[in-house]
Amino acid sequence: MIARTDITGLVLAGGRGSRMGGVDKGLQSYQGMPLAMHAMLRLAPQVGRVLLNANRNLAAYESFGAPVFTDASGDFAGPLAGFVAGLEQCETPYLVTVPCDSPLFPADLVARMAAALAQAKAEIAVACAPEAGEMRAQPVFCLMNSALLESLVRFSQAGGRKIDHWTAQHACVEVPFDDARAFANANTLAELHELQQSPSARADD
Repeated sequence: MIARTDITGLVLAGGRGSRMGGVDKGLQSYQGMPLAMHAMLRLAPQVGRVLLNANRNLAAYESFGAPVFTDASGDFAGPLAGFVAGLEQCETPYLVTVPCDSPLFPADLVARMAAALAQAKAEIAVACAPEAGEMRAQPVFCLMNSALLESLVRFSQAGGRKIDHWTAQHACVEVPFDDARAFANANTLAELHELQQSPSARADD
């Protein structure tokens, strides 16, 4: 089994927020608290240490109390750039990533992913959940061996941007979760409003 202390958690808050009008998505209020802080507080009990990946408003993110790291490229290159930033700072054998805009992810997310990764003797574990009547991968919820940094840097430098294209190069196990709502995310202000009104959100408040 993989110990919780052997896993560093990374909250991905480095995107452009294009579909939300260009606002910094991680700082948008959800149940009276920034989205990224919700994600950080939900992730912290599941890992040994938490990091934040952000590319603007760094002082605001630093006020959350966790170390903040930017993408090396500085051009909003997507979640894999955040993966690289996290792996470069990771001092544990494993790194797990979660997006800042899915505040309801399972409280046992990391434990179940770690168990599946160890059982399958895989290098990467990715969550999957029901969507449109079938199980679909949720690749930003990703547990990876920290030794994969070199592989990811090579992939990114060659122009790779898709998480699943990179994970396909390695031993990867998908970890099923039954509750699709747990992985609901807020890409737009309308989706954020919908999350605010959901029964699961009110129950978690």
